Amino acid sequence: MPVVPIDGFDTSVLFRWGIKSCKGVVDIALGKALIAERETMTQATTPSNAEAAAPNPERDALIQKTIQEISHIATLPEVTLKIIEVVEDPNSSAQDLNKIITHDPALGARILKVVNSAFYGLPGQIGSINRAIVLLGLNAVKNIAIAASLAKLFRGGQICPQFDARELWNHSICVACGTQLLSKAAGLGLPDEAFLAGLIHDMGIMVEMQARRGKLIETFDFMEKNPGVTFRQAEEQCVGANHEQFGSALCKMWKFPASFGYVTGFHHRPLELAKANRTLTSLVYVGDVISKQTNNGFTRDVEVDQPSEDVLDDLQLTAAKIEEVKQQLPQAMEEAAALIQGS
Repeated sequence: MPVVPIDGFDTSVLFRWGIKSCKGVVDIALGKALIAERETMTQATTPSNAEAAAPNPERDALIQKTIQEISHIATLPEVTLKIIEVVEDPNSSAQDLNKIITHDPALGARILKVVNSAFYGLPGQIGSINRAIVLLGLNAVKNIAIAASLAKLFRGGQICPQFDARELWNHSICVACGTQLLSKAAGLGLPDEAFLAGLIHDMGIMVEMQARRGKLIETFDFMEKNPGVTFRQAEEQCVGANHEQFGSALCKMWKFPASFGYVTGFHHRPLELAKANRTLTSLVYVGDVISKQTNNGFTRDVEVDQPSEDVLDDLQLTAAKIEEVKQQLPQAMEEAAALIQGS
C-alpha cells in the first residue's frame, strides 16, 4: 500500500494531471450523466426525502458553531474562494479567471506545471496562463486551486491510537483515484471532478479533527467499547453531529458546487438522494468501499464490506469493472504519490 505524504508536497498536480492508469484526461468529451448532474446541482433542486430531513435546531447550531470555529483555524485562501466564485458564475470567462490568477504567481506556476505535465502529452511548453486556462478549462483550474489549498487542512499526526491524520489523507487519495477510475469504467467522464469529489468526501472528519478533537477521540473510545456501532452513530453520540453533516456545511460555507455538498453529505447513503443528484456521490460511495476492501488508509467510517447492488446497477458497474479498478488502483496511487512529491 503506497503511503502518501502530507507535509512538504506540491498539491498543484493533484487534479487533471492524467495518471497513466486514468489516461485520457485531455479528452474533454465529458460523460453526459455527470455533466447533466452538475448542471442540475448548480441550480435549485427539489430535495428528496433525505435532503429535506426535518431540521434539528440543536444539532444545526452545533454544526454552524463548529464550521465558524474552523474558519478561524484553517480555511481556503482568498484567491481560491474568488476562483470558485468566478467559475461558478455562468457569465465568467477565461479572461476573468486569468485576472485573478495573475495576482498569485505561485498559483499560476502550479497551473503551468499541470498543463506542461508529461502526462498530458501536449507538444511544446505552454508559457501563458491564459492559454493554460483555455486548455484545462475553468472548472479544472478551480479544482487545481482547491487541491493546492487542501493539504494544510489534513496536516497532523496521530491524535489517538485509532486515528492518524496521515491515514485519513492516504484514504482520501485512494478514494480520489478509485472514484476517477470508476467514472471512466462507467463511461461517465469528468475525471478531474471525480477525483476531487473523492479527495474531499471525508472533509467532515477533518473539521472534527480541527475543531472538536476531544470529542473525536471520545468517538473512537466509544466505538472500542461498543463494537456494533457505526462511526456515524458514535459521532452523533459523542460529538452531536456526524462528519457527513460537517462536510456538507463546510462545502456550503466555501461555496463549493452543490454536487460536492452531496458527496460530503451523503457518501455513505447515496440512494437517499434524488436520482438526478446522486451519480457523483454514488461513485464516491463505491470508491470508499473499495478503499476498505484494499485496506488503504483510514476506513473505520466505511459501513459496509460490499457496495450496494442497487448503487452498482445505477452506475452500470459490473463485478468485472470493479475488479479492473482494483487492479489499476495501486499503480494509480503510486503515480499520484510520485506527482505529489514532484518526482
